[in-house]
Amino acid sequence: MQAILALEDGRVFRGKGYGAKGECSGEVLTNPEIGNYGTNPEDNEATRPYIEGLIVREFSKVSSNWRSQQVADEYMEQFRIPVLADIDTRALVRHLRDNGVMRGVISTLESDSDKLVAKARSIPKMDGTDLAKVVSTNHTYVWEMGERSHLPDEVVGVKDEPPRFHVVAYDFGIKQNILRKLRGEGCKVTVVPAQTPAEDVLALKPDGVFLSNGPGDPEPCTYAVDNIRRLMGRQPIFGICLGHQLTGIALGGKTFKLKFGHHGGNHPVKQLQSGKVEITAHNHNFAVDPDSLPQSEVELTHMDLNDNTLEGMRHRNLPLFTVQYHPEAAPGPHDSHYLFKDFVRMMEEFKG
Repeated sequence: MQAILALEDGRVFRGKGYGAKGECSGEVLTNPEIGNYGTNPEDNEATRPYIEGLIVREFSKVSSNWRSQQVADEYMEQFRIPVLADIDTRALVRHLRDNGVMRGVISTLESDSDKLVAKARSIPKMDGTDLAKVVSTNHTYVWEMGERSHLPDEVVGVKDEPPRFHVVAYDFGIKQNILRKLRGEGCKVTVVPAQTPAEDVLALKPDGVFLSNGPGDPEPCTYAVDNIRRLMGRQPIFGICLGHQLTGIALGGKTFKLKFGHHGGNHPVKQLQSGKVEITAHNHNFAVDPDSLPQSEVELTHMDLNDNTLEGMRHRNLPLFTVQYHPEAAPGPHDSHYLFKDFVRMMEEFKG
């Protein structure tokens, strides 16, 4: 099956198609190789993959991992996601690095590049787009599973702490490993939709509120910003990624879009108080402008050593702190799981 990628600036890449037959569009990122491990439902971080399409240099037709239950090609077809492979992803990455992230269309149906370029130019930009409410859960639910291994009878490390605290987690696109970490630290976790009013959250009598990761531009999520403002000081708050950005706006700051975002592992982040460097996992296209935050109220805690963007902050007087990166991923030697323990300590102190 042939496939084509058309970018909004007219650049076109042709290769082979896998996964679902069809057409998709969105902002373009790449990976050198995906699919050789296969797929396993126990490794899913959500109920389904939330990408529109996938672009790779090499797409494996086999699964090399013994735990795999389905090859990646079948998995992508199942969720109707087109895949473009056998292109020079180095050339694509170089093009995006030189020109910035841009919109594109992948198609296994249409070979007319001019028509596809026109479609790429017509799709909405991520700037100004609220995607959190699109990917969020539609109903409230309680998360039960902690940090258990993928074998049902085994536990990785120590057993989950018995529930001592009740955390309400806003789902802006939450990853399930975050929920496992919270449960593993002795928290009962109730997950609520992105647009849940602050009053409904407080009615659940939480000991703390968690603001999750998620896609899209934080600025259109005015409902979330308003809810955060109404929750500040009422309960301890811990936010990551989009939750960090939304909190920055709630504190009076501003956000801006990065040229091509931060994605993947091996991002060095410095703890400003201790001087330690964490090797972190990122997946965001927007950042909080540190100069826009009220310094009398907000302390900057973490900075990205690659581009000096803000990676963490805490309120000087209220029980509230956030980080931009994904602390549950821990891709490097400086384990950032301590942030979940910090959240528990904050709830302990607030509870008295």
